[in-house]
Amino acid sequence: QVQVMESGGGLVQAGGSLRLSCTTSGLTFNNYAMGWFRQAPGKEREGVSCISRSGGRTLYTDSVKGRVTISRDNAKNTLYLQMDSLKPEDTAMYYCAAGPTLNNYYCSLSSAIFSNWGQGTQVTVSS
Repeated sequence: QVQVMESGGGLVQAGGSLRLSCTTSGLTFNNYAMGWFRQAPGKEREGVSCISRSGGRTLYTDSVKGRVTISRDNAKNTLYLQMDSLKPEDTAMYYCAAGPTLNNYYCSLSSAIFSNWGQGTQVTVSS
């Protein structure tokens, strides 16, 4: 049974930092592109960042470029999202997602490529 589990969310003041983690089980982690998505109340889910199975390609949505870094440790089956200079508009539920891919350098900010999702971790940034 595939499991995807996020951790690391919390309440932080604007300008602060958080590091989200995502662990998986039941899948061969290094065969999967990984992504972080978020959804704020009343808004659609959006892709924040993704990373290819090899780690060689990363993508970021424009609103987080320069403030967020995605990384993965294939030996530990773990995905990370380092978020710095947080803003109130970053407040959302953050979801980790895994999508199988044959390409070592492919990922996408579209949810369509991701088949396995976590339950989410809440990030709240106060002003």
